[in-house]
Amino acid sequence: MYHGIHVAVAECHAASRAAGWYTNLKTGQPLKRNVPEMLCLIHSEISEAMEGYRKNLQDDKLPHRKMVGVELADALIRILDLAGYLDTLPEYEGLDLAGAVLEKMAFNANRSDHKPENRVLDGGKKF
Repeated sequence: MYHGIHVAVAECHAASRAAGWYTNLKTGQPLKRNVPEMLCLIHSEISEAMEGYRKNLQDDKLPHRKMVGVELADALIRILDLAGYLDTLPEYEGLDLAGAVLEKMAFNANRSDHKPENRVLDGGKKF
């Protein structure tokens, strides 16, 4: 799984660079991306996924697919791209999204508030 996430980060970030999202299209100079804006764009994809789920819609660009799935894919692409971008910045070098995912999954596996028997208790983490 580690290798797959690492490859997906590299591929999504490379595709975004190739599409010109990291270049001033008028000057050809590299752009410093606005990370808060990128995070909000991820959030917008999640909101679109919720709307597709709520209305049980087919996607308008890939009509053979449910909108919720396509919007989740868009969110994932944006997350992977952002992780690739952040890893190019000196202050975030070594971000290692793949490693963080694996470590967080291992941590969550041992959390008492993630155990079914604790989630059903009053005040438990229901969702």
